Amino acid sequence: MTLKNILHIGLLSALVVSCASDPLDVKIDNITIKTKFINLDSAFFKSSPSKLISNHHLFQNTIKDIYSYELGYCLKIGEISDTAFTRSIYQFTHDKGIIKLENGIQEKFKDLDTRKQIILGGLKHLKYHFPAGKIPENIVFMNTLFQSNAFCTEREIGIGIERYLGKEDDIVKELPAEPFYDWIKEGMDEKYMERDAICSWIITHYVPETDGTLAENIIKWGKIIYLTEAAFPSFDKNIIIRYSKEDYDWAIKNELSFWKYLVNEKMLFKNNDLEKANLLKDAPFTIGLPEKSPDRFGQFLGWQMVRHYMKKTKITLEELIKIPYNNILQEYEIED
Repeated sequence: MTLKNILHIGLLSALVVSCASDPLDVKIDNITIKTKFINLDSAFFKSSPSKLISNHHLFQNTIKDIYSYELGYCLKIGEISDTAFTRSIYQFTHDKGIIKLENGIQEKFKDLDTRKQIILGGLKHLKYHFPAGKIPENIVFMNTLFQSNAFCTEREIGIGIERYLGKEDDIVKELPAEPFYDWIKEGMDEKYMERDAICSWIITHYVPETDGTLAENIIKWGKIIYLTEAAFPSFDKNIIIRYSKEDYDWAIKNELSFWKYLVNEKMLFKNNDLEKANLLKDAPFTIGLPEKSPDRFGQFLGWQMVRHYMKKTKITLEELIKIPYNNILQEYEIED
């Protein structure tokens, strides 16, 4: 065999290895976590009066923060005596509207075992990349009365399961047009449940908050979404960013135009709360862009910036969290 042929084969082998070395394609078989699942919604509806009080005391100790959130913020019950608690839960579970909502939840989510395994898989991926990272002790399925998709405390993730019934569900259709706009109902899709749970945990415990410029916030969100992708490397990319397939395709096609818009308008280093909200927060579309654009285009751009940076540098996710935003900004480039 000639030297030329040897070099040619070596080059092909290197290319194959390079293409296969996806830093997010990792093995989690040997990773164990001790996260437990609690169905708070089921506990309210299926417990006898004595068991209800027993669970009440148990939850006050084991999932104190998320339980207080559910009783106080969602159900508006708060800290009350056992007798008053029993009466309040009885009224809640016997309300006709709540019964209809509960029937919808039970019909839609008869078996949560598969979803639990997907969430655990996401947490194991996080544990792989962050061996010392915080992992939730409990994940709590709950009926938040449409207050929250996912809510995190120091030790728990609460999942508002009714927020994933889907826009065609009768209860969802009956929700008032304000504040439950059509675009909000559109997002009440079960395919986002596991993604939302882990993303909320990442926001709360992994990526530091910033009050800085638009560029800093774009990169912060880029890190959040990239870590979410690391937790679910096999998920479709549009699920990771919480877009429809059509919105994701639109974003890919218009990434360069959006980047030029930010540069030409000298927006990147501004510290304007309204502009940050327009480009980063949930909305029917991204303010300042065409109405057919998806919302949170700043998050999408930040994610692409971080993905580009990770491909060039090959650093770990633990290192990524500490990288200054300007380093990532300076490495970003997109061709016409």
